[in-house]
Amino acid sequence: MDYLWTRCNNCRRILYKQDIVSNNFVCPACNFHFRLTAIERLSILFDEGKYTLIDQDISPEDPLQFVDNKKYSKRLEENRKKTSLKDAVLNARGKMGGLDVVIAALDFNFMGGSMGSVVGEKITRAAELALKERLPLIIVSCSGGARMQEGVLSLMQLMKTSSAVALLDEAGLPYISVLVDPTTGGVTASFAMLGDINIAEPNALIGFAGPRVIEQTIKEKLPKGFQRSEFLLQHGMLDSVVDRKNLRSYLIRALRLFLNRPA
Repeated sequence: MDYLWTRCNNCRRILYKQDIVSNNFVCPACNFHFRLTAIERLSILFDEGKYTLIDQDISPEDPLQFVDNKKYSKRLEENRKKTSLKDAVLNARGKMGGLDVVIAALDFNFMGGSMGSVVGEKITRAAELALKERLPLIIVSCSGGARMQEGVLSLMQLMKTSSAVALLDEAGLPYISVLVDPTTGGVTASFAMLGDINIAEPNALIGFAGPRVIEQTIKEKLPKGFQRSEFLLQHGMLDSVVDRKNLRSYLIRALRLFLNRPA
């Protein structure tokens, strides 16, 4: 029974799991967008769900020998077993609407999609491949921010990834940033907000510091919907908010416009 049914995190209705899966992991009752793994995200975006994973030979280490209530090396080991990933991002190459494209997708299940040195390196490599092969780049961000267990090494990735996507701009190659729930911290403060167009899924939490931290700092109550996709769109921080069912077709249309490749 647990396998067949689940509860929507938003409307709290009990739903048949297959109905959600068939609807691109969106609640058919209230349109709540469930989080996707990086694999699920790539399968939805690429033509026929076919793609080639790249940059799979990189794994994080523990250069600071960091320990909080457990060793960082132990956390990495646990997350590798839980997700079958080496770190919180997958790079892939394939076709969308018949167009060759590079996509990097972050996975929140691996340490909250946090950006350490490996995530920064893989995002940079994705941009460098797009630059070398003259391909468009799409990055799907889903992250709690920079990875504190790597200290200043994680903070360096903000500059590194920002510089990499800036090279695409100089070369006249399109970079589309897709922000999904949640996209926060150092990822928002770097490559996630630097796209030629920045789009988001409905009701995604997007920001730098969390709402509670901001309220405690400024001693004021934040407006309703603050840091959600629709609020950011209204205030000029996003170019569009796109339902998941329309996301692939939206991206293909945008790529054709950027590349001057009419259907």
